[in-house]
Amino acid sequence: MNKQVLITGATGMIGQKLIRILLEKGHQVAILSRKMANIKDVKVYLWDVSKATIDPDCLTGVDTIIHLAGENIASEKWTKERKQKIVDSRVLSAQLLYKTIKAQNAPVKNFISASAVGYYGDAGNEILTEADPNGTGFLASCCRQWEAAADEGLAMGIRVVKWRIGFILAHHEGALKAMEQPIRYFAGAGLGSGKQWVPWVHIDDILEMFSQSVENQRFEGPYNACAPHPASNLELTKAIAKQLHRPVWPINVPEFVLKIILGELSEIVLISNNASPRKLLDTGFKFKYSQLESALSDIYKPNKP
Repeated sequence: MNKQVLITGATGMIGQKLIRILLEKGHQVAILSRKMANIKDVKVYLWDVSKATIDPDCLTGVDTIIHLAGENIASEKWTKERKQKIVDSRVLSAQLLYKTIKAQNAPVKNFISASAVGYYGDAGNEILTEADPNGTGFLASCCRQWEAAADEGLAMGIRVVKWRIGFILAHHEGALKAMEQPIRYFAGAGLGSGKQWVPWVHIDDILEMFSQSVENQRFEGPYNACAPHPASNLELTKAIAKQLHRPVWPINVPEFVLKIILGELSEIVLISNNASPRKLLDTGFKFKYSQLESALSDIYKPNKP
């Protein structure tokens, strides 16, 4: 059965591609945006989370919300003000959506939210499942508040799905673009110990996860959105360097240097998350890219659009 889907954060890496996929599957798509845009076959509504304003017509007929909105975590150093903005962009936006659902008595039945494996904090070599507790640190705190805001829909009888997303591999986009830059300029090296686990995932598999959770009512609660075989930071660095035909320095960048350069933001590259997608696999989900080498080979294949 086709859905009427409203997407927030639709101009981001996941949202732009997900719009096309959902339209191709016959779903109706609308988006919430801070600025008016012209997107073929998509209705665009305006909102301003900082001012708590939203076009109430955005929920007309909508049964499914995909909540991707949120400030870029890694774009600036983490000052106190920046950290609050990162949290508010995720939490206040979800709260505004639910407030509007109640006010409009909207027929929303499904709320599918992005989250992140940062939920677990720095867990070393421990294999992490969705049953494991919330960790410590800013990322863990942000994800806890993010997911709690999404869970407000449970009391309204709304199905809530939370995708704890890992390191996304996408062509010339996101975290991979940032990681490959020093490698391209012959400055590739492991970060910190280089042993910290990085739960990576190909963009095509992330899009399939969101798409399936729109259509399949069996998806509920949190899921680790990462491939079955994580890599260490150094392994990932070497694998990218291999694709780019670049060397990797035999000496890692020391942790204290990263902290001097990045401040608290260094948490992003230093924490270790050995997250397992077993719960997702138990749904019957089939990864298109379960091995790092094949995933990167696709990303870096010649003439990749």
